[in-house]
Amino acid sequence: MGSENPVKIAAARAVVRSAFPGAEVEGIAVASGVGDQPFGDAETIAGARTRARAARRALDADFGVGLEGGVVDDADGMRSCAWCVVVHRDGREGVGGSLAMPLPDAVATMVRDGVELGHAMDALVAQRGTKHGRGAVGILTGGRIDRQGAYEVLVTYALAPFLTPELFAR
Repeated sequence: MGSENPVKIAAARAVVRSAFPGAEVEGIAVASGVGDQPFGDAETIAGARTRARAARRALDADFGVGLEGGVVDDADGMRSCAWCVVVHRDGREGVGGSLAMPLPDAVATMVRDGVELGHAMDALVAQRGTKHGRGAVGILTGGRIDRQGAYEVLVTYALAPFLTPELFAR
């Protein structure tokens, strides 16, 4: 797992251990190769891919998992996005993402001014370190969806080619 964020590790661990009982999931700090606040789906996917590949190599693991959160700014306003990339030692890859949710104008303004989404959310709710806990998704949904649960869906999507390989045959 290409992160030391406890929420991301817990999400990857829950899904991977469910799919592959006995598997070990370890987090390691690796660079994403993108800015602290990725803009757009393509940049966010690139960050997740870089993290997955770097973690797999650094840990000499069969799989590498990268999770990256970003924002998309378009005519309808700013929304969140998050992507997961899973890479296998043999080069196969799975990509899954979504977490598209509108962001409040006050948060979008801060992000456009160069503030990372997590820090903007901290400012919005006058708390610290929300991205290591409930995150924007937990805050903005009034706790109905927590960050770990949202990330578990993305990890599951990215694992699809490995869960049903017969349907993804080359």
